[in-house]
Amino acid sequence: MILPSLAFGQSEKNVIDEVVWVVGDEAIFKSEIEEYIQSERMQGKTIPADAYCKYAEELAVQKLFLHQAELDSVVADEERVALMANYQYEDMLNYYGTEEKLAEYMGKTPSEIKEKLREVARMREQILGVRSKIEDKVHVTPADVRNFLESLPEDSLPMVPMRVEVQLLMKEPEISIEEEERVKSELRDYTERINNGMSFSSLAILYSEDPASARRGGELGLTPKSMLDPAFAAVAFSLQDPKKVSQIVESEYGYHIIQLIEKRGGDRINCRHILRIPKVTDEELQSNLLRLDSLANDIRRGKLTFEQAVALLSDDKDTHKSNGLMQNAKTQTSRFEMDELPVEIARAIEHMNVNEVSAPFLMKNSSQRDVCAIVKLRNRIPTHRATMSEDFQLLQNIVSSRRKAEAVQKWIREKQKTTYVQISDDWEQCDFQYEGWQVR
Repeated sequence: MILPSLAFGQSEKNVIDEVVWVVGDEAIFKSEIEEYIQSERMQGKTIPADAYCKYAEELAVQKLFLHQAELDSVVADEERVALMANYQYEDMLNYYGTEEKLAEYMGKTPSEIKEKLREVARMREQILGVRSKIEDKVHVTPADVRNFLESLPEDSLPMVPMRVEVQLLMKEPEISIEEEERVKSELRDYTERINNGMSFSSLAILYSEDPASARRGGELGLTPKSMLDPAFAAVAFSLQDPKKVSQIVESEYGYHIIQLIEKRGGDRINCRHILRIPKVTDEELQSNLLRLDSLANDIRRGKLTFEQAVALLSDDKDTHKSNGLMQNAKTQTSRFEMDELPVEIARAIEHMNVNEVSAPFLMKNSSQRDVCAIVKLRNRIPTHRATMSEDFQLLQNIVSSRRKAEAVQKWIREKQKTTYVQISDDWEQCDFQYEGWQVR
């Protein structure tokens, strides 16, 4: 593994800690390796028998990348750093359950943990920046792909699992004015209670329908402006007084009230919010399902095409301009393996024929709201051995990945030769991935 998780701890070393490796100007302490093992264990990974050898080498490789990042003045994207640190903190909270338990286990306050996570994320971004420069020099031509394919025995060709192409027509049921007013009235009541001395955090824990932030009293953590819903961001960044509560703001997720905690640099903010989501009535859902059932029958009878129906009626912004054709963000194509689809769509098309239109069904949209949908199975590609004509992109990705890995490994070996490395003799029995580490 060239880019493993960075050790979380890397805490201030005390006098009894031991320097076990030196890479360039950077020391690796024994505690770092132990903290690395702890980090891997927290993520549910199996710890190998040679963990001290394996993780010491991986930390040393990271030091090589970071040394090059300093030489090349590679700067991390702070928005991405904040985002990744927030995700990591969420994972840790899910593991430990509460901030109190997390803080007790880590021996740090929540703010210290968050700052350390940002530091680790920043280093990871710098490593990725150096690695990207190496990988960007790798170019794979169609001839390279063809040569790779021809070099393999037929029974060694990659097996490509069944994939499908799906068109989606989604309708968002109307929310009644009465329901929207009910939600706004709740939020106005919370605002009044906060102004009368009740804690915003307490109300968020009790009533917010954003489960991730609710357990932290509504706190989002330091977040880049670009990562927030535009309407939410506009109101949040307009706040000046941490004691004040915002006006009610509508986003794609529902309705919010917001309380400022801090702003940094004009483009990052930490705030609390309470989210309330208007509910769609069962009657409205059933009415939409009936309308979609009638529409599906009209498509089957040839009164209009699925594509025409999407253009006229679909509320899904991601597929509206592509005739409803869903795009796989993972592969940047329109082809999905069944387990890559939303479970409701996979269930709907499981036994359908190509060009068949499904019965209407309920699902969650990207904002986790209840919506009604029909789908058309545009194509099904059976399981098969890869071919140039059918799977060029897949084969190109395989060849490119191999070439990039080889380029990075070559860079590491070359970097070893030009970087001062000193290793404690406790590591002399290690079977390292990269030869060239000199044990003193």
